[in-house]
Amino acid sequence: MTRPLALALLLSGCATTQSGGSTGAAPAVTRAAKDYYPLAVGNRWRYDVKILGATQALDVALTKTDQGAFVDSMGNRLQADAYGVRDERRYLLREPIAAGTSWTNVVSVSSVERYQILSVGETCEVAAGRFEDCVAVESRNRESESRELVARFTFARGIGLIRVATELRDGQKQIPQSNLELVAYGLQGPGGSRFGGSLPPPDVGATPTAPR
Repeated sequence: MTRPLALALLLSGCATTQSGGSTGAAPAVTRAAKDYYPLAVGNRWRYDVKILGATQALDVALTKTDQGAFVDSMGNRLQADAYGVRDERRYLLREPIAAGTSWTNVVSVSSVERYQILSVGETCEVAAGRFEDCVAVESRNRESESRELVARFTFARGIGLIRVATELRDGQKQIPQSNLELVAYGLQGPGGSRFGGSLPPPDVGATPTAPR
């Protein structure tokens, strides 16, 4: 992996759907990948990141757009298209947003990431709050015959990435590597700004990114 914070984005997730009225079937919930990773200049997230026992704060901000992509404070590029939400090398979420959806990202000649949506529509809770519609995604990256890096991501509808947990599976061993959890956010939108937790004045940090 090429960035010191690469491990930080490997984590875990959940989500829930409310029923309709007391009579008749519950209305169908339409889900799109872009709903779970809101992209707008000014959007900010703060995470607590724990890597091998050490904890640090990670501030993420979308600072500008460039040729259809949203650029974060470290120069990473994110965009939503007809297939899902992606960065420069991989889809982080892929349509359709439904349990069982799977895809593969070939990020280099020696690194292949396999993703699968584990669940949708469940409730999740992190330091930043409780969220009623989350998507849990698992990625696997095999390093050798016996070693595999596994990451679980949780995305909350209208909020973005709220949790990541990574572990190294080495034979029968499962060795925790990192945990990332959302503690605060500030988001732009047609209904105005929304905040959760307590954010410092606007500052730039690094966007968590999956292992390369």
